[in-house]
This record gives sequence, C-alpha cells and structure tokens, in this order.
Amino acid sequence: MTTTAQRREAILAHIQTHQKGEVNLFAQQYNVSEVTIRNDLNYLEKKGCVTRCYGGALLNSSFTFDQPLFDKKQLNNEVKAKIGNYAASLIPNGSKVIIDSGSTTEQIAYHLQNKSNITVMTNAINVAYHLASQDNVEVMVTGGVMRKNSYSLYGSRGEDLLTSFHFDLLFIGVDGFDAQSGITTPHKGEASINRAMVKAAQKVVAVTDSSKFDRQSFCLIARPNQIDMLITDSGIPPQYASELISLGIDVRIVD
Repeated sequence: MTTTAQRREAILAHIQTHQKGEVNLFAQQYNVSEVTIRNDLNYLEKKGCVTRCYGGALLNSSFTFDQPLFDKKQLNNEVKAKIGNYAASLIPNGSKVIIDSGSTTEQIAYHLQNKSNITVMTNAINVAYHLASQDNVEVMVTGGVMRKNSYSLYGSRGEDLLTSFHFDLLFIGVDGFDAQSGITTPHKGEASINRAMVKAAQKVVAVTDSSKFDRQSFCLIARPNQIDMLITDSGIPPQYASELISLGIDVRIVD
C-alpha cells in the first residue's frame, strides 16, 4: 500500500515531468478520494513545489528540484569560478575547513594550491578527489551513503563524525536561498548532514551564484541568522542584499 508520503512524492514527480497534474486522474491512479488528492496538492503548494489551479496543480518554476552535478556545472561556470576563488582566498594557512558538496563549492578546491597546512573535511567525492593530490591539504571524508546525482555522502555516520571535531570555516553550497526561510535543499539526508556541518563550524559561509535566490526546496539547512557571510555575484536582488545585511550577514559581491 502506498503511504501518504510516497503518494505525494509520486504526484510531485508526475507534475515535475508533465508541468501539471489533475485531481481526478490522481484519484483514479491511487484509488483515493478527490478530497485526499486536493489535500496532497495543498500540502505541495504550501511547500512551494506547485501552484494550485482549477482541477489540479501546475509546477512552480521557482521551486528548486534535485539536479545532477554534471548539469549544475554547466550553469554560470565563470561566476562560480570567481566565487570559488574568492572563497579560497579567505582561508588562512593552518585552517580546519568544511567544504560542502556542490558545483560552486567544488570551485574552492581548485584554488587551494597556494595555501599551507590546510585540513578539509568534505562530504563530496569530487572535492576529495580534487584535493587528494595536493600535499598542502589533509583531506577527511565524512563517509556515508553516496548520492549518485551529486557525488555527495550523507547519513548518520557522517553526522556523528562531525560532532567529534571543531572547524574554523564551513563553505556551504546552496540549492535555494530565500530571505525569510534561509538555505534549503531537495534531499532530506543532505539537509541533515549540512545541519551537522553548521553546528561543527565556528563561521558559516554560504557560496552561491545569484540564480539561487528567490528559490526554495523541501528541506531546511540553515536560517539566515545562522549564516555569517554570503559570497555571491552582482545579480543578487537588491532587497535581498539589504535584508541580509540588516540581519548582520557579511555580503560579499565578487563581480
């Protein structure tokens, strides 16, 4: 028997594929009442995934869905490289750093050659790979289950490992950034290990290109007041920059 959570996930997958979905068709497919399906769609709308319309729902284009890392790397490459380079410049020699998974955080790993005595913990297989050949960097991997879409690791073992250490800096990637909600991601396991990273770091630095603003996803990583610094590009909406600065966040624009 399909659970409510499984049905809602399947309904969302259908709407994501077809851009819309109809109440009567879902009711027939899952052998439940139309009232139940309306409740499902109302739930998905509250989460920001869909927009309700007569007879069903439409995909909310501003909602952030899970994308393969390869696809993410094709978007805004030059800006991400600038952000990664700037983020790396903030790391003092001798630092203990967490680098989260993602296409922007990956760029940080490309710019650590001139640093010395750096320790990096990461949940990203691609980041660990890039750093493995650098003698100046000691690499620690969180462990756990690998997400094939993102080459990232998640799970309780990685979360438990993070509680054993204290890091100077966390560079955290962003799938969606909303001025009120904060940083979100589509994957529950990813969000959980990211929250453990936030707790383990003295300073939290969010790195993202401006396309991620005004976007939300299912799982909360950090509220805006948990972020110390944001590194982004000049495409950030002016009201976002002003609001985040008013919250005490150090906003750095790299282009």
